[in-house]
Amino acid sequence: MSDSQARIEAAAERALATTAHLDINDQADAAEDAMAEELGKLASKSVIYTSGEEDPTTAKPFVQPPDRVMLMDEDPRLRKMPANPTLLDFFKYRFRPSQQHLLQSAALAQENGCSEKVVLACLLHDISVVGFIRADHGYWGAQLIEPYVDEEVSWAVRYHQALRFFPDDSVGYEYPEAYVRFFGSDFTPSREMQEAHDYARAHKWYMSSRLVTMNDLYAFDPDKKIDVERFADVIGRNFRQPPQGLGMDNSPSAHMWRTIIAPTRFL
Repeated sequence: MSDSQARIEAAAERALATTAHLDINDQADAAEDAMAEELGKLASKSVIYTSGEEDPTTAKPFVQPPDRVMLMDEDPRLRKMPANPTLLDFFKYRFRPSQQHLLQSAALAQENGCSEKVVLACLLHDISVVGFIRADHGYWGAQLIEPYVDEEVSWAVRYHQALRFFPDDSVGYEYPEAYVRFFGSDFTPSREMQEAHDYARAHKWYMSSRLVTMNDLYAFDPDKKIDVERFADVIGRNFRQPPQGLGMDNSPSAHMWRTIIAPTRFL
């Protein structure tokens, strides 16, 4: 483990120690915030790192210091990705610790006897959150995986974003209690989510996406660690891994995988 990685993990451990009284989701958020803050503190003498978090309407024009060059490769503060990265590599080298939510949800789907398509959808349903972007994560996640999975899998990932807000008494799915805490008791899903729910409810693959929400853990057990290798066979049978590596294959979403590999590139 590099010194930088050790410092980042130590920051996460400190955050977890000071938030032990909070619930699991809040602890995970605190750990991720601490890791991000520590990552930002690690400076380099030869390159400038960009975070993309400035308000574009107020940020001052950028002036490049004369003694530095712009980063146009992988961030040396992150673990080096293999030359031909696989989905398993992204879980191991890039995805946040909260990936345990995905792993535990997929394990639950297996234990409940779901099909491999549903298990894979559970494994990937929040892939955008743990590796790319949180807002509209169902749509971003579906776009990330579409070139590599059966259409039913990406469809289930896309529409779980809307379905999670709407109960279905026929299968025993209730509005998550956690959402009342997250968004308030008076929160109403957007018109776009209502329309997406109505469309999905009448679709032939509705139950595949609904099963994602039913096996979606709205927190994860910090004492239960699942290795992604548990799902290697499921991934091997249901995820079309490009031989060039994800991000290197010129698929419609290859650029998104490259962004995850090198998220701090200047351009």
